[in-house]
Amino acid sequence: MKNIFSTRHAASVAPDIATGTDNPGGDVRAVIDAVLPAVDNGRFAVKCVAGERVCVRAHCFTDGHDVLRVQLCWRAHDQAEFREVPMKPLGNDVWEAGFSPPAIGRYVYTAVAWVDPFESWRSEMTRRVDPDDVRIASEVGAAEVAAAAARAEGADRIALQRWATELQASASAPGTDAVSLKALALDEELAELARRHPDRRHQVRHPVELPLVADRERARFSTWYELFPRSAGTEPGVHGTFKDVEARLPAIAEMGFDVLYFPPIHPIGRVQRKGPNNKLVSGPEDVGSPWAIGAAEGGHKDILPALGTAQDFRRLLARAADHGLEIALDIAFQCAPDHPYVKAHPEWFRWRPDGTVQYAENPPKKYQDIYPFNFESEDWRGLWAELKSVIDHWVGEGVRIFRVDNPHTKAFPFWEWAIGEVKREHPDVIFLAEAFTRPKVMHRLAKLGFSQSYTYFTWRNTKEELVEYFTELSTAPGIDYFRPNVWPNTPDILHEQLQHGDAATYMARLVLAATLSASYGIYGPAYELREHLPREPGSEEYLDSEKYQLRHWNHDNPESLAPFIARVNRIRRENPALHQDRTLRFLHIDNPQLLAYAKASADGANVIVTVVNLDPHNAQWGWLGLEPGSVGVNPPSRVFQMHDLLSGQRFQWQGDWHYVRLDPQSCPAHVFVVRRRHGDERDFDYFL
Repeated sequence: MKNIFSTRHAASVAPDIATGTDNPGGDVRAVIDAVLPAVDNGRFAVKCVAGERVCVRAHCFTDGHDVLRVQLCWRAHDQAEFREVPMKPLGNDVWEAGFSPPAIGRYVYTAVAWVDPFESWRSEMTRRVDPDDVRIASEVGAAEVAAAAARAEGADRIALQRWATELQASASAPGTDAVSLKALALDEELAELARRHPDRRHQVRHPVELPLVADRERARFSTWYELFPRSAGTEPGVHGTFKDVEARLPAIAEMGFDVLYFPPIHPIGRVQRKGPNNKLVSGPEDVGSPWAIGAAEGGHKDILPALGTAQDFRRLLARAADHGLEIALDIAFQCAPDHPYVKAHPEWFRWRPDGTVQYAENPPKKYQDIYPFNFESEDWRGLWAELKSVIDHWVGEGVRIFRVDNPHTKAFPFWEWAIGEVKREHPDVIFLAEAFTRPKVMHRLAKLGFSQSYTYFTWRNTKEELVEYFTELSTAPGIDYFRPNVWPNTPDILHEQLQHGDAATYMARLVLAATLSASYGIYGPAYELREHLPREPGSEEYLDSEKYQLRHWNHDNPESLAPFIARVNRIRRENPALHQDRTLRFLHIDNPQLLAYAKASADGANVIVTVVNLDPHNAQWGWLGLEPGSVGVNPPSRVFQMHDLLSGQRFQWQGDWHYVRLDPQSCPAHVFVVRRRHGDERDFDYFL
């Protein structure tokens, strides 16, 4: 018979653990089949926020009936020693534990498992009944306890040695009562001492140390407001400045936003400058598109002189911080034809046979005023270094949030390198990917390091579309690395739904964005003033778009939605349930025009139930299914209060089915907080 354990077969039978197989040696019986969450088997990092609990599950088992012990291991990326957390079995060979990264930065985690001889003995001992079995098993246990004592030190060693001696003596003594002997063997307090000193000689470690990035909270929960500083002027036709934006800060903060995002603030090219409404020919007074970056005054590290100076910008950053606002800048890696880069580094661009530079195109759209970089340039290293230095420059000026324009049209390896290098030095920096493209591409960008991502929310309008899309966004695997930031409008996108200007539509879309997603934004003042005319029928471009001309806005318009926006954002701030997306669940309601869903805080104390009427013209009603126990109401027969934070109304609900009616002419949504009934020491009832 052939010897399968011969030397020539040793590699296939017992490969080294470094090979990453699940059979590191013949004496190792524990198997770790998976550790989750994991993004592409550990190729990319899971995302979380510093201080929040990261729940980790491991799929672990062994042959036979022996008992496993499993430990979660985690450490900061720059530390050598792992910290360990015991994992608890959930059933079906799934084990769970969690840890909370204490600070922003990079971490790794994995799991170890071993067949534990002490716990295996103890498990068998609980089933022993026959006195002889109990006696023999106690002798085996005494040996296991003695081995644990040998691994222990100090008081633990003394206590375990005493236990081993007593157990051995009792097992050997004639006539020892089996019941008392078993009780001694299963002493829980002493068993806990033994557990602290396990036999881990045959442990197995999962071969992959899974990466984790812990960001600051704003990466998970943020409320964005976009404006063009050049349209912040107080008089029609007068170019706005950073000082004009300063004057707008109190109003923006009062609406409840915490991120103020600017389109590019750099010098704008004059060659091929676009005119109003994207006309190919511009006049001498036309200001052009901010995304056509670069002119004689400078490029990506410079400021358009009409906006102010670098000192003015620094002052604006400080004033914004005084109002609880962070300034986010646009990173648009492209050039106007007269950008200094074009002359200094012609090798960074793609040249056509006629001797001209290839301008940007997205057929049928043409951007003659924009030259894209050629990431296949022979000098790609020089290009990479220069582009990263642009980010470094603005980080040096105090900016910590960047919205990146069309990152999907730049090389993926560049983003992984640049974001990784920036966050290595400045882990508090946040990157938002503006990539309205194919799903796999958007997800790849998130994996590469972008903190947040634009979404398809603008084009998800029916109940079925919203349920399907946000279920995808709030569940694994995407929830572990893809953080949505949803926008009902942008300077590029005026969706058909908004082109009628109905207040109910604008209010409903705002509530959906603000409650379905922990991060959302609006392009204003166009949104609160319900700017709704398209450039032409069938277009999603705004008529007289700020992308190509100055606009003057009437902030005192009595029809402004600013008060409503402020109320919604205050609800967001005050309710932790809305600060994350992981607990989102949709509720049954028997009307296709009504959408209902719930979110809960991590501790379950705060529960928000939102109902939105998707019909902007007609009142809609229906029966909503909500089991009281699912929102912390116990017993389920108890009356509980639903407090609508938008209207201030309070409703008493009881049971599983609840009638809801929403008239869009008054308000198209309810945002309920669940208030449970409690009794105080005087037996009065009140709601919390």
